[in-house]
Amino acid sequence: MQNILVLRFANGLFEPVWNRDHIDHVQITVAEALTVGHRGRFYDATGALRDMVPNHLFQLLSLVAMEPPARFEANAVRAEKAELLDATQVQSEADAMRNSVRAQYRAGYVANQPVEDYRRTKDVSPESATETYVALKLMIDNWRWAGVPFYLRTGKALRSQRTEVAVKFKQAPFAMFRGTPIDRLSQNFLVLGIQPDECISLEFNAKVPGPTISIAGVGMTFKYEDYFDAAPSTGYETLIYDCMIGDAILFQRADGIEAGWRVVQPFIDAWRHAGAAGLATYPAGNDGPPEADELLARDGRRWRPLE
Repeated sequence: MQNILVLRFANGLFEPVWNRDHIDHVQITVAEALTVGHRGRFYDATGALRDMVPNHLFQLLSLVAMEPPARFEANAVRAEKAELLDATQVQSEADAMRNSVRAQYRAGYVANQPVEDYRRTKDVSPESATETYVALKLMIDNWRWAGVPFYLRTGKALRSQRTEVAVKFKQAPFAMFRGTPIDRLSQNFLVLGIQPDECISLEFNAKVPGPTISIAGVGMTFKYEDYFDAAPSTGYETLIYDCMIGDAILFQRADGIEAGWRVVQPFIDAWRHAGAAGLATYPAGNDGPPEADELLARDGRRWRPLE
């Protein structure tokens, strides 16, 4: 997560194109293969939205979309993060229902291991309407991001564990390739892998070797383990160390917390009023409910697969 700031603000290559003129949309994914496990009592009273979105996903959102801080120190960084969350559009309940998907996992298999239905988990109500998966479409009302949708998703018992930010750049004009065998160009993505693979990938188009013009999508990937001899950690070591030295950059501030909860409150209210209506399901071990695919499909977009 710290490297998102370094990538954006320490490289003249990326920041000039980090805006609505060049970026089509952004996908933020925090997928978990783990089930609720022994946390049934807590999770059934909380759900995926409260558990993950205002803290984990909004931390990624703010780091990816915030304006450059004046200095690389806690007050300056946290002020920009809070301002970004404050600029995130607070939707009406009707819009919140339209721009969200909530779902529960049913019995299935994750990594060839059987997973029982969420409602059969210990301390979970047999009629539970608590979501174990959530997908949101958010908009940011500022100059940099006007008109650029941010799609967020998180869930339990999914195909694989993955935390990533995928920045989709706008399509290049196709006109010059008419009359060639090419029918479409591959998409340009900059993917920031957070967990379990810490990496940065760039996906772009390149010519296939040969006498004719043929284009294929290719990728370049930088992996931390290939360049740096760093022992693996859970992240808690860094946070505990930051507490000891008084570095609050990675910690939330009260105004940022309040701004984040203002954004998610319409979704909480809309889902509470809807009850079990609109709660989708998905078998454990897949990418999530088809309704989440429809959330992007109506904008002519699609999720990156959880491979």
